[in-house]
Amino acid sequence: MTRFCSQGSSGEIASGHHSSEGGVEMEGRLLNIGFGNTVVVDRVVAIVSPGSAPMKRLKEDAKMAKKLIDATMGRRTRAIIITDSNHVILSGVQAETIAQRFMADSLGKDGDSKIK
Repeated sequence: MTRFCSQGSSGEIASGHHSSEGGVEMEGRLLNIGFGNTVVVDRVVAIVSPGSAPMKRLKEDAKMAKKLIDATMGRRTRAIIITDSNHVILSGVQAETIAQRFMADSLGKDGDSKIK
């Protein structure tokens, strides 16, 4: 099984894998979280700002549980993304910017938000 990412003609990005039968199974669209990093849109539960004490505790708890993914590329954390697998992803892009990208993806592709 081979994993891949591809960009469609209308600019949407999707990830998936080639099956052993030669077909392609798609998992979903990717959300750009900055500096060349992406997450699967369907796995995102929340996009929050990192400033509050509960978010700092969430970040520390995820680090202790080995579920913290630092995608800041050495920059200051400006957003925390929580996934359905309880992974916590740190991004160097503002939470509002990521939320706008998320909404643009889901509203712009309303009828076909999942590629199968």
